[in-house]
Amino acid sequence: MDIKLINVGFGNIVSANRIVAIVSPESAPIKRIIQEAKERGTLIDATYGRRTRAVIITDSDHIILSAVQPETVANRVNARDNSSSK
Repeated sequence: MDIKLINVGFGNIVSANRIVAIVSPESAPIKRIIQEAKERGTLIDATYGRRTRAVIITDSDHIILSAVQPETVANRVNARDNSSSK
């Protein structure tokens, strides 16, 4: 099995195989998910103090905050998939 790593901003890397969803942080349900993860100790803040633009949900129930747009993260995941399938 090939491990695919995705840059989620500021040199922070996440395993693409573990990503379940990449969502915007604007809605109330996502804000609730972030708060619950903070309370459980499963929140990873990779924003370096910048505004959160993407929330990455992993299969291990970790929530990763990123300062990169959700579309940008998704494009990086897709670019890795396309380059590895060639």
